[in-house]
Amino acid sequence: NVQKKNENIDRDSKKGGEEGEGKEEKEREERKEEEGEKKEKKKKGKKKGGKDKGPGDDGDDGFKMVPSMFIPGIEEASSTYEDIWKQRDETENFQQKYDAELIKELKRGEVESEIRIQVDDLMRQELKNLKAALQKDMGKKGGKGSAKKKGGKKKDKKGGKKGKKDKDLTPDRTIESLYEELVKEGILVQYPKVKISDYMGEYSYLGTTLRQANIEPMPSLSDVRRVVTEYGVLPMGSQTVHETAPHVKSIMIAGPHGTGKRMLVNAMCSELGANLIDLTAENICGRYPGKAGLTMLLHLVMKVGKLLQPTVIYIGNAEKTFIKKVPKNDMSDPKRLKKELPKIIKENDPRR
Repeated sequence: NVQKKNENIDRDSKKGGEEGEGKEEKEREERKEEEGEKKEKKKKGKKKGGKDKGPGDDGDDGFKMVPSMFIPGIEEASSTYEDIWKQRDETENFQQKYDAELIKELKRGEVESEIRIQVDDLMRQELKNLKAALQKDMGKKGGKGSAKKKGGKKKDKKGGKKGKKDKDLTPDRTIESLYEELVKEGILVQYPKVKISDYMGEYSYLGTTLRQANIEPMPSLSDVRRVVTEYGVLPMGSQTVHETAPHVKSIMIAGPHGTGKRMLVNAMCSELGANLIDLTAENICGRYPGKAGLTMLLHLVMKVGKLLQPTVIYIGNAEKTFIKKVPKNDMSDPKRLKKELPKIIKENDPRR
């Protein structure tokens, strides 16, 4: 009886072991199936995300930075260093003496270009002499052909259309008299001396956290100060930035009343030492009346602004210029510059 009991116990333990192993295998299979389903769901989600946007989607990714114009210069300097200076041993050249071979390499190209110009001139002269000798040998006169060519050129010049040139409405007046007139009329105004650093404000330390949560934060006062410096002060104050950075024709400063918009304009002018021309509707109301007067005003503004750079043209409440219905109690005629304002911005080419 004892032996039978032991045998039964052994059989039961074997069955239990086999059942345990079967359960473990089932659990492993279930886990594998779950992982496979998750992978398939991820693939489907990626496929859905990669599909074309619907007609309701604009596809606007937001503001994109313009490629920097300083990168080619940096790459050129890096390549110059790699080609010339990286492998040079300057440990014994404490006095930084010149390298004759390096100077020869730099000047060789200049000498070749100068000599090439002289050789080209000599070749052209020899070619003219050969043509003249050939015409004498053939018994032809060279004057008639040249006269016909000259006549043809004159006809082309007469027949062609000349480009339009802006007429100078004040050719006999000096720039000092024009400047004085704008000051007397209150168009060219004096501004208080303010620094960009006086526009005080902290950096938004929560901006990165909000962007990680797909929330675009409001610009901080530090961001406003930085943008005005980069797009307003530096392009007009530095020739290098003016020639290489993206050209900015105008800047719009928007915000509620009392947030320092006019202060930023004054700070920009103070940092640059610029002239400030105020073309706000309230300021030019009653001055230079009529269409001819407006034309003269804009002529004076553009002429003085170009000849006495840097100049900042300020237009307060610019949105009133494009308003549909002017309030009855508004006597400033805010739509006076509606047609002329786009022309001013278009003519204001920073590259000139």
